[in-house]
Amino acid sequence: MLKIGIILGSTRPGRVSPQVGNWVKEIADKRGDASYEIVDIADYKLPFFGDAGSEEQIKNWTEKLNSLDGYIFITPEYNHSITGALKNALDLAREEWNNKAAGIISYGSTGGARAAEHLRGILGELLVADVKAHPTLSIFTDFENYSTFKPAELHLNNIKLMLDQVIAWSGALQTLRK
Repeated sequence: MLKIGIILGSTRPGRVSPQVGNWVKEIADKRGDASYEIVDIADYKLPFFGDAGSEEQIKNWTEKLNSLDGYIFITPEYNHSITGALKNALDLAREEWNNKAAGIISYGSTGGARAAEHLRGILGELLVADVKAHPTLSIFTDFENYSTFKPAELHLNNIKLMLDQVIAWSGALQTLRK
């Protein structure tokens, strides 16, 4: 069975990515087509790229990535891009990302579209095949008081389509990883 990591792309206090990630996992778990797991980069206490003395945290991170067949990135848009924490987490590994598939769910004032576009470029460099379906969540309409996640029903079809694509591509790319 494929293992898909739902990567929470924010570590800021008051972040809403755990709410979005749990919602996605709940939908995904009902499918029975893969094993889905929340991977919170905040739990790994990752050092900044190039910092010395933090080999254990990086080892734990890369081992987690190695155990996964694909990813779903939950990313907010900060200053028209992804978070620094997510960029750092991406930079701390290389081959561990290669030849896997990823879906992107973004949120922000414009649905996080600019962050997702930046993330797509980074994923391409890391040999991650990002899928076409891209659920976008508005901080204005999908979050009550900008903090409590209340997704509109219309997102469900896009989430299911994204999951279909991540599973198909993750399975297809398995042959390249063996």
